[in-house]
Amino acid sequence: MAVTGAAGRIGEVLRRGLRADVERLVLLDLVPLRAEGPGEEVHTVDLLDPPGLEGAFAGVDAVVHLGGIAEEAPLPDLVRANILGTHNVLEAARRADVPRVVLAGSNRVTGFHPVGRQIGPDDPVRPDGLYGMSKVAVEALGQLYADKFGLSVLCLRIGSFEPEPVEPRHLATWLSPRDCVGFVRAALAAPAGGGFTAVYAVSANARRFWALPTPAELAYTPVDDAERYAARIPGADAPADPAAPQAGAMALPEFTLRHLRP
Repeated sequence: MAVTGAAGRIGEVLRRGLRADVERLVLLDLVPLRAEGPGEEVHTVDLLDPPGLEGAFAGVDAVVHLGGIAEEAPLPDLVRANILGTHNVLEAARRADVPRVVLAGSNRVTGFHPVGRQIGPDDPVRPDGLYGMSKVAVEALGQLYADKFGLSVLCLRIGSFEPEPVEPRHLATWLSPRDCVGFVRAALAAPAGGGFTAVYAVSANARRFWALPTPAELAYTPVDDAERYAARIPGADAPADPAAPQAGAMALPEFTLRHLRP
């Protein structure tokens, strides 16, 4: 198995959580990494280096693609890192005959849906910013490579990945480290028969905005609930406006305007 963006917060958690599951763990990042065990193999590779990606993927049976920009940024930067980078990963996987790719998507592809309505992956995309738009393109690339080239591609629309929730929105959107590992492990174990699937990767939060995957979509049931932390979070008891966007402050114009050309 190969993991791009392995030096990031999620990459570090998956590295620890999945190390015992595989005989060979190939870790890729722009940041130099050091192998921590006999089964680990590290590569310092840019997502814009297709031959480097293809070489690192040789002989692996799955790729978990976490690399890219994970926040609002200027559109040219997001196009290079998230859109072109994902294309390069998928193309390298195709060329290296990797049957399964797990993409790190984002809940931000639907951030303008209202808080008062629980949604699922079949609802229309409504990205809340340039970053969310780039993740819509990531999903479209995954769908294309599944339809055209027969890759099995599963996109996890990742929630708010934190050790524990720290703000009121997280009571709906939190993804715990334990559940993150569980979702990725299930995505890697799913039958690789071709096709594209997108699911929300979110903990079993009582206030969640998003439907959990059905067993037919992904055989994992999350176990953590942000509600156990509600007493520690200021404003947790304030009633939510059901018409407000699920993205919260990230849906405000100011969140994106600072990344646009003056």
